Amino acid sequence: MLDFNISEMAVVAVVALLVIGPKDLPKALRVLGYWVGKARGVARQFRAGFDEMVREAELAEMEKKWKAENERIMREHPMLAPAEPAAEQLPVAQEQTGTAPSGDVAPQDASQPDEPVMVEQPVLRPANETALPDANGKAPS
Repeated sequence: MLDFNISEMAVVAVVALLVIGPKDLPKALRVLGYWVGKARGVARQFRAGFDEMVREAELAEMEKKWKAENERIMREHPMLAPAEPAAEQLPVAQEQTGTAPSGDVAPQDASQPDEPVMVEQPVLRPANETALPDANGKAPS
């Protein structure tokens, strides 16, 4: 940038004092300060706009990389793609069909209605226990 030392500034000040005069020097310095401030504002705005364009370009590049990586992962692991299993993939309970050998899944018959299939047995509480214990572990009276 601009490099001024003390002797150069003193020469500029003496010339300004002689050319402009002591009466109008404060007004000239005020106008000079105003225009320097305007120039700095324009430079700051230009720099901010340039930085924003660079950030947007980097973001677009990162999005392309993420999309390519996501597509690569989906090609390598195709089973992760469907969020819900299809109706054909749901296991059918052996008690409903009676035809499936143990460990195998029987094909679903089209004549049967779509009913939910229970894969785990629920945990049952004893009949004499009617309420759950409170936070201290004591059963209510």
